Amino acid sequence: MVLAADRKQRSFAVVVATCKQTRGIGQAGALPWRLRADMAYFKQLTRSTRDPTKRNAVIMGRKTWQSIPTKFRPLDDRVNVVLSRTADTDSLELPKGVLCASSLPQALELLGEDTEAGATIENVFVIGGASVYEEAIAMPACARIHLTEIEQVEEAAAAGTENTAVQTDGASPAPPTAKKPRLSGFECDTFFPPLASGAYVEGARSAARVENGLRYEFMRFDLSTTFPLLTTKRVFWRGVAEELLWFLNGETSAKKLQDKGIGIWDGNSSREYLDSIGLTDREVGDLGPVYGWQWRHFGATYTDMHADYKGQGVDQVAEVLDKLKNKPHDRRIIMTAWNPADLSKMALPPCHMFAQFYVADGTLSCQMYQRSADLGLGVPFNIASYALLTCLFAHLTGLKRGTFVHTIGDAHVYLNHVDALKEQLERSPRAFPTLRIDPKVDSVEGCTFGDLTIEGYNPYGKIKMDMAV
Repeated sequence: MVLAADRKQRSFAVVVATCKQTRGIGQAGALPWRLRADMAYFKQLTRSTRDPTKRNAVIMGRKTWQSIPTKFRPLDDRVNVVLSRTADTDSLELPKGVLCASSLPQALELLGEDTEAGATIENVFVIGGASVYEEAIAMPACARIHLTEIEQVEEAAAAGTENTAVQTDGASPAPPTAKKPRLSGFECDTFFPPLASGAYVEGARSAARVENGLRYEFMRFDLSTTFPLLTTKRVFWRGVAEELLWFLNGETSAKKLQDKGIGIWDGNSSREYLDSIGLTDREVGDLGPVYGWQWRHFGATYTDMHADYKGQGVDQVAEVLDKLKNKPHDRRIIMTAWNPADLSKMALPPCHMFAQFYVADGTLSCQMYQRSADLGLGVPFNIASYALLTCLFAHLTGLKRGTFVHTIGDAHVYLNHVDALKEQLERSPRAFPTLRIDPKVDSVEGCTFGDLTIEGYNPYGKIKMDMAV
């Protein structure tokens, strides 16, 4: 027998939409806005599961339950749990299958993984109202907050939702305020409690703001409907795509990117730089056995950027694609650029160095480990690059797009980037764009930049940051 006191409290996520300026969430017992994109996002988020035999659960207060139009109650394909101090199903006239609990802790206990109800639940979401949110975000079991910030009705309706997951430290937040300000075109009388800590970072979890020494624990991006090309500044998409294709073809010559007007490797392939790291005999533009060469020829002997290495070494790209097609549940679908034997020959040891691919229910996800990350300049590029790699591999293997998870070892901000990052953090993220891959693409070698189309990208302007070499 497992006693209630011995049960580990189930983790959960909070889902909330707020007025950006006031953190307002309700007016007269209802939402102050009605946005189709936000409702569609909420439905997709709270219904989606990796295991098709399981469902998600949504926990809400009595008033939130009663605010849902009768024809939509209970929320379909989800286990609905209503909080009421009396926990009286009959007095609330709850439909069959809707659970009732006297408190949030009791609801989480009902949904515990070792309970009959909890065994069929994959994710738990807390969806309101204000007092429930206040209690939820103060609990250590609150693992994630999905926040939609709404600035103007017109803007929100056009742009769709923007969701950000933020980490909380479990400290007690301030209670909802009683003010009734009118901003952004809607009036609110209930409010989302201020978070005790945490920085709002586009699509990511983080522990502190940049000025306090930002350190990412991990970042997770849903690739199923959108593509994570950051919007708080313009990301050099053509550079992202051409560099990845250059990697996938095993190239090591910076000149091949220069010929396309892309100079992102110029600094690390100059005569001055190569001499400074002891590669005095290396031809200008020759980066050595870096990223893509390791992906396609791991273990081969590198001579120079002009040699033909066809058939030499381990072709990790080919092996990954073969396993994704024929052994999708293999736990060793891995690609690495970190080869200790070749580090001294490289113009730059790999920063993003290890990727593992995972297939569940016909959906491909990728987790990438990055040993060292320049948060201002490099990370937005790295996110887009591995998201593209995952989408391209899914395309080539007939899989659906899943999730990209980005894990960083040493995350750092250069002093000459601090002001630019402060400017970037002042900007509210916009909706991510989408990526379309031409159906005719049937190999990594046959894919060109023209086969990759970004649609609906509406970023802020560029923010200049110099690369540290």
